[in-house]
Amino acid sequence: MGFHSILFEKTTDGTKRETASVPEFFADLNLDQIVDRITAGRQVYRLKPFFYTPLRDIQTIAYRQETMRDLQDETLLAHIKAFSEKMVNMRRYLAMIERLYYKLHQQGWFLEAVEIYCDAVRSLSHDLSRSGIRSRGLMAFRAYVAEYVQSDAFTALAADTQKVKNDLSTVKYCVRIKGDHVNVRRYAGEINYSVEVEATFRKFKQGAVKDYKIELPVQSGMNHVEAQILDLVAKLYPEVFSHLDHFCAQHRGFPDETIRVFDREIQFYVAYLEHIAKFKCAGLPFCYPRVTRRGKEVYDDQGFDLALADKLLADKSPIVCNDFYLKGKERIFVVSGPNQGGKTTFARTFGQLHYLASLGCPVPGRRAQLFLCDGIFTHFEKVEDITNLRGKLQDDLVRIHAIIEQATPDSIILINEIFSSTALQDARVLSRKILERIIQLDLLCVYVTFIDELASLGAQTVSMVSTVVPGNPALRTYKIERKPADGLAFAISIAEKYRLTYDGLKERIPS
Repeated sequence: MGFHSILFEKTTDGTKRETASVPEFFADLNLDQIVDRITAGRQVYRLKPFFYTPLRDIQTIAYRQETMRDLQDETLLAHIKAFSEKMVNMRRYLAMIERLYYKLHQQGWFLEAVEIYCDAVRSLSHDLSRSGIRSRGLMAFRAYVAEYVQSDAFTALAADTQKVKNDLSTVKYCVRIKGDHVNVRRYAGEINYSVEVEATFRKFKQGAVKDYKIELPVQSGMNHVEAQILDLVAKLYPEVFSHLDHFCAQHRGFPDETIRVFDREIQFYVAYLEHIAKFKCAGLPFCYPRVTRRGKEVYDDQGFDLALADKLLADKSPIVCNDFYLKGKERIFVVSGPNQGGKTTFARTFGQLHYLASLGCPVPGRRAQLFLCDGIFTHFEKVEDITNLRGKLQDDLVRIHAIIEQATPDSIILINEIFSSTALQDARVLSRKILERIIQLDLLCVYVTFIDELASLGAQTVSMVSTVVPGNPALRTYKIERKPADGLAFAISIAEKYRLTYDGLKERIPS
């Protein structure tokens, strides 16, 4: 049996690589919101560690992409969901046993849990055998579960389960209640008078009549009277209940560990595919990116911020997609333009795309090629922390210095409007030094700024500008276009700061 994990192809990978720590950049890129939405309602599977652990090898990314493609088949996905629902019921029964008091009651629900497990595994094996899967992961699992179903351990478990169920179905007894005395004895073929009573009175029925029968609810609980009756029944059929007791002791740890791990890990794919399905229904594109670490030529056509799109979709607002590409020596996007024009969203999109690609997931866009980085670093504006006794400028310098020290040529840095608290000349000098260091490291970067001239720093920099509606600069298009900076971004910022915009002047000059 060569299968080990549906998430990790190599046996050296797996659960030991999981981390419960949220990556530092998650909040800046709104990835925390994305993961929260993906994993909502699936807390029992503990999926977040999978989304906190990016992959570092192309082979495993391809392994996951293959599985994702297979699971886009609606029939196969329905089979996986049916299996998962049965496993949920199995775990619910096992958890319920811990809360029950009476031994025979516990054993009855244990038998039910085993039966539903056997049915889940057999059905899944049958369904997978009829599916045209192509991914290495699912093909290996199909072979594993087919062999497991034929194994001595599983066949014995299934046979024992059926035998005990059949034995219990033969148990018939009568309960005679007189006053506060209850007598239990074997059923001796007594007549079922309820059938004769119904037949006798059926002839008096005229037209539609009210049904006075009370439906007794089916409950998992058992009171002390029922428990004592069951104990007496067990004494009447000692051999049957002895087999039940032996069955529970023999198969206490019945779930196969590989099946159990698969049931959890497959939810990573199911949860992500279900999350992006609503965006696809709205006409938004997703693709499987070509992930590379040999070159830094990256691109994405019609990409978008997944977290923002989720909110806009809920509000029935339009979602704007953007394109980008870097080629040759190009490494740095210098993004300028007016406030509230989508610059920060573009930076977040760039980071989200690369991170989701590193998980082996399809990403927003019609086609994409993305770089497999060794880490993502973000410098977004934060509220001043009075406990560190640093001013805004000093805090910016300390944070960016720490990022530059940690970054390698295989890292990605996203910087959003740094040095906004200092004078223009100082911001220009400091920003130039940072970009020169980033160019020296030869890493990928998105640098959001009001200093347009940084876009022409060298062959490594590319100017991206957030655009406005022609003839009406107050209206944003939220499109980020690859073109030379027009020199208006900082002017608009200064005008807004000193209330020299049209609206600001109207407020200050009396009519």
